[in-house]
Amino acid sequence: MKVVIQRVKEAKVEVENKVVGKIEKGFLVFLGITHTDTKEQADYLVKKLCNLRVFTDREGKMNLGLKEVVGELLIVSQFTLYADCSSGNRPSFTEAAKPEQANKLYEYFCSECEKNNIKVERGIFGADIHIKLQSIFQERIGTQCRKSLSDHEYRGYLCAASRQLGG
Repeated sequence: MKVVIQRVKEAKVEVENKVVGKIEKGFLVFLGITHTDTKEQADYLVKKLCNLRVFTDREGKMNLGLKEVVGELLIVSQFTLYADCSSGNRPSFTEAAKPEQANKLYEYFCSECEKNNIKVERGIFGADIHIKLQSIFQERIGTQCRKSLSDHEYRGYLCAASRQLGG
């Protein structure tokens, strides 16, 4: 399971020119699900996402989370996070979960985020969506959950995928 988090001032998802999800300050979240993902992994990432402190405090440090800034989540299913471009010029999506399995985990992920008293908006699973957003500093954070075969502990990997000032 992978998520890419975009910190936004506002974001919305449109399907057939109709707004189906809209948030103010918060995170636009792209959620990728593979065929081996579980609810345990979703729980881990929900906890990480809902407690991530990347909003600035009075001192200008990234120290506040969604709850402190009354932030919102717009969560969009994104199978392309599992694109494999290692062979040839056309990506393979064989690592992405089948739609039925992915949709169940997507809905579970969204409902678990709502249990954290955070407003959650959704895209429409499998639809041709258009996303409009106003970002904050082009900041994107990627995290994923992997199950270690040696010790069966779940580990999250956070990295700043891109941060460009002036965005």
